[in-house]
Amino acid sequence: MIPALIGGVLIGLAAIWMYASLGRVAGISGIFSQALRAPFSNASWAMAFVVGLGAGGWLVTLLVGARPQEMPFDAVLLLVGGVIVGFGTRLGSGCTSGHGVCGVARLSRRSIVATCIFVALGMVTGTLLHGVLS
Repeated sequence: MIPALIGGVLIGLAAIWMYASLGRVAGISGIFSQALRAPFSNASWAMAFVVGLGAGGWLVTLLVGARPQEMPFDAVLLLVGGVIVGFGTRLGSGCTSGHGVCGVARLSRRSIVATCIFVALGMVTGTLLHGVLS
């Protein structure tokens, strides 16, 4: 429970820092999209942010010695899932990090509704995949 609490506090602090320093919401889908569109332009901070996401995970794994759980996966299913998530972030005008962390903190009505929908559909999906279908 303590590592999750520490992680949540760090995510919140990073969102505050980004908003205070750049005036931007820390929504991963928007940052990732910007990094892909112009990786070496005046938006180089976006590319640094995306690289930092992977580097941060690698660094924690290296320092703590934790290894990710081995999970069998089907490459086609993984690709289809990625496309569906990408479509969902466009349809919802943002991802869970942008709406759930930053939008709810700003009391954005749209983000509160989007976050409620994300959570409800996540609960339904989890119930179907782990309860009914297994």
